[in-house]
Amino acid sequence: MDVQIVTFPETRVAVLEHLGPPEHEHQSIMRLVAWRRANQLPPSPQHRSYGLHYNDPFSVPPEEYRLDLCVSFDGEVAPNEFGVIGKTIPELRCARARHLGSRHRVTAADHLYSVWLPRSGEQMADYPIIFHYVNVGPDIKEPDMITDVYLPLA
Repeated sequence: MDVQIVTFPETRVAVLEHLGPPEHEHQSIMRLVAWRRANQLPPSPQHRSYGLHYNDPFSVPPEEYRLDLCVSFDGEVAPNEFGVIGKTIPELRCARARHLGSRHRVTAADHLYSVWLPRSGEQMADYPIIFHYVNVGPDIKEPDMITDVYLPLA
């Protein structure tokens, strides 16, 4: 797997915080999609989709699973009925790997944590792993999904 050291740019985002079982994640995604639609923010290079994964859904109790679902957004996030808030992802030095296919189990994240990191001499930063969902939407089939995974480094 190709791993590159890159700088993730500081990025302002609109965020829906998900806490709870992974099987409820779709409900959170749909709330963020509803906010996007209400604010006329279709998937595009100006409104990229991210996930900040605070832990691994396969290794924590379901009630402790935590994920920020994000859309890059330069405006102010006004109080809203969807629970979307504004945050900033800081500029970060990261290891990046690309995952192709289903997002159910993103193997690039597993590779970065368990294979690349121990061999690299690098240390993780105190920031969650970032998934950039390069292509999103109802027309994207699982085999065509592209996810860039950014592992923040100290």
